[in-house]
Amino acid sequence: MDKADTSEEEIDLIDYFRVLWKRKYFIFLASVLPAFFIGLIIFLLPRDYKIAYTYNMELDEKAFKVLEDKFYSTENLKKLVEKLQESGFDKYAKKLEEAKTAEDLKKVISFEISPSYFETNAAKATDVDNLQKIQRVRGRLLAMTIIGRPRKDMEKISSVIRDNFEKVIPMYSVQEGLNITIINFKTKMADIEKGRFLLELDLKKKKAILEKLKKLEPADSNKIPGGIILQFNNIGQSSEYLPLAYQIQANISNIIDCEETIRANLDEYDYYKNLISFNEKLLDEVKNKTSSYYTIQEFHSFLTNMMGDYTEKELADYLNAYTKRIENMMSINTPVIEKPSVYPIPKGAAKKSSVSFVALIMIASFMAFVFEAVQQKQAPTS
Repeated sequence: MDKADTSEEEIDLIDYFRVLWKRKYFIFLASVLPAFFIGLIIFLLPRDYKIAYTYNMELDEKAFKVLEDKFYSTENLKKLVEKLQESGFDKYAKKLEEAKTAEDLKKVISFEISPSYFETNAAKATDVDNLQKIQRVRGRLLAMTIIGRPRKDMEKISSVIRDNFEKVIPMYSVQEGLNITIINFKTKMADIEKGRFLLELDLKKKKAILEKLKKLEPADSNKIPGGIILQFNNIGQSSEYLPLAYQIQANISNIIDCEETIRANLDEYDYYKNLISFNEKLLDEVKNKTSSYYTIQEFHSFLTNMMGDYTEKELADYLNAYTKRIENMMSINTPVIEKPSVYPIPKGAAKKSSVSFVALIMIASFMAFVFEAVQQKQAPTS
């Protein structure tokens, strides 16, 4: 590069600075003042506050996603909005109603699992087995964060939301569990029905063999060689090697075993049938009331009131066991800290005004050069 090129670049830079200095007031008015007012407005705007409830729950990634879907469902949000309106928090209810996307909702009420599933770094998984292990990782703590204002209302607002999460959301899991239980019992009944024909066919065969064995004449005991010891792992499957009397006895034993298996299967079939009827009754109760603000505590009361209606030991035991599972579910949905603190959310006025200032000064400087170019173009040539 020669001296002429260097001096030309210096002249260009001086021209640029000359333009900026000439338009300094415009640049100041177009950047510093707007940035200042943006920061001032942000500073004067009402501050948001947050309150977080932590629950000791072990959830894998799938269970966590299902939990979020249940809470953010249209049906549950409608219940929550109605409850907030009943409690006099119309503005907060409107905020939930106006949230159009999942991201908008999470800016009001969000859930976070700890440790995070993303900490396992699934991207580094080298094979399917490792990826499946990562996906089964369970978070031990669940945090529900509620954001809103004013501060004086946050505890009451969070109480309404917490009530929904702890008492209403579990009912969706109860309904899902009842559906799965009914399907499982029906599958077991189908298996019994499928095996019944084969068992009855086997019983018929054993009875026919027994009748024929009874008609046979026993062999002369004098012709049977002595000193022979027969060893069987299963006499029923090797009874043809026994003397006739023992064959008959073994066959009778097999017939009794087969008959008892059929009878036990029938008893089991009737038991599952009764359990299906019982669970369908519970499911009807849940389905009929889930659309309203039906809580797990009310469902628990429904179960305890049913206990006097069942005198049969099998159903009474099943009802007691199921009631205890519901009680365990209720105890899990209790926060680690009953009354957490309300914290202000930083507004970030300085940061936002600084970013605005940088953007505005760049735009103002560009406009200064545009104005200068237009002015020089319009200037009369000598």
